[in-house]
Amino acid sequence: MNTVILYNPLSTSPGKQPLPLSLMSLAAVLEGRYNWSLVDGNVIADPATHIIELARGLPNPSKSLLAVTVMPGPQLTQAISVCKRVRAEVPDLPILWGGYFPTQHSDVILKSDFVDYVIRSQGEHPFMVLLDVIQNGGSLNSVPSLAWKDDNKIVTNPLGKSSSPETFPDFPYHRINMESYIHKNYLGSRTTAHCSSFGCPFSCNFCAVVAMSNRKWLAQSPERMESVTRHLVNTYQVNGLQMHDMDFFVSETRTAEYCERISDLDLGWWALGRIDTLMHYSDSTWKKMQKSGLKMVFMGAESGSDETLELMNKGGNASTKLTLEIVKRMKEYNIVPECSFVLGSPPDPLGDVQRTIEFIRRLKQINPATEMILYIYTPVPFDGILYEEAQRLGFHFPQTLEEWASDDWRKFSMRRGDHIPWVEGEVRRQARNFERVVNAYYPTVTDTRLSGMYRTVLKALSGWRYHLKFYTAPYELQVAQSLIHYQRPETTGF
Repeated sequence: MNTVILYNPLSTSPGKQPLPLSLMSLAAVLEGRYNWSLVDGNVIADPATHIIELARGLPNPSKSLLAVTVMPGPQLTQAISVCKRVRAEVPDLPILWGGYFPTQHSDVILKSDFVDYVIRSQGEHPFMVLLDVIQNGGSLNSVPSLAWKDDNKIVTNPLGKSSSPETFPDFPYHRINMESYIHKNYLGSRTTAHCSSFGCPFSCNFCAVVAMSNRKWLAQSPERMESVTRHLVNTYQVNGLQMHDMDFFVSETRTAEYCERISDLDLGWWALGRIDTLMHYSDSTWKKMQKSGLKMVFMGAESGSDETLELMNKGGNASTKLTLEIVKRMKEYNIVPECSFVLGSPPDPLGDVQRTIEFIRRLKQINPATEMILYIYTPVPFDGILYEEAQRLGFHFPQTLEEWASDDWRKFSMRRGDHIPWVEGEVRRQARNFERVVNAYYPTVTDTRLSGMYRTVLKALSGWRYHLKFYTAPYELQVAQSLIHYQRPETTGF
């Protein structure tokens, strides 16, 4: 039985490495059928050397596989350099990419000479079919969701049917060093991650999830979620849990039952959800969520303009009015709203920034604890109005992995606004300056290290700017930020 090497490229700064959920899900379906080894670029300083050593120890590398999960940004940059080295040193080892970036850009990836296969969308079932073909022979045409090269011609197989994570085995936590993935934060002194569903039923046209799930939402049962949670608590003394579902709160019934089942665990937890969905939840369910230890919910507020929300194809009943109502409601239950905003959307990017800034001020007045995550709009290859407008204004994605790996496009992948024709310097500047002022005037409540004295200092330094709406050149706040090292919400910068 040959070994499958699962590789998670570098994605974050040291000390924040998340549990590689997508690869743990692959490991779960491999367990007992194939040998596997996990190489995490967030934990290992030189993953290429480690992978090459593993591959050279294989009896027949051509019957094995290097499987890489890839997101745009730092993961993509390291994935390219590592896979190039592996191909040069162990040319017989097949290399497979999967994840958000490969799902959207499979043709660009397969133009390279160091990636053999791409699996688009959900990967567990196609992954096992591909392994069987590699091990035992057969036709690559039989592998659902696979893109591959046949005599230098790219072949794209139809997408396979998605499966519920309820049908997949539990993660083999015992096979990895879990201590590397347990951290102290606002949720608890020992926080790790889980994902209890796949997909999202909505189709926001700036979101990469749409291409991954095609508006499907498949979820674990409350019983299964409770079982996983209790295992993490009892085996690893976890007291904080980040639920990295694309949309955790789709089903109120599921949420309410899960909350009832874990209410005795003294667990702090966090998840992602839609504002309109959560506003439809009953007071009874909100009380259960509060009792269960829910401390924060990440929500896509996206814009301070209903017209822009419509352009974004937010769907449902999304509106600025509901955003104002949800932060007020969450204040009643002492649950922190974490609202993301996409600034600078066409056709009027500067006006969009200014309208959203004013809207954020209204949110902060209603609930000062509201976290603000600010992004600059960046297109995704999806058939929507915003992307069509971006193309009309001259935007084009790179056509080679080498171009994607450049510093400029790495910054673009981190939503810093580079390579976006309609986002001029003034758009980025206004967004960045406001972000600096608002984060100093309202230091995040999730920063448990920031003392009351420093909060008072930051508020005093930024207060005149905030009240006068004078955000230009906040150099003194840059200095304060470097001296105090206070935590800001996890933005990507501009």
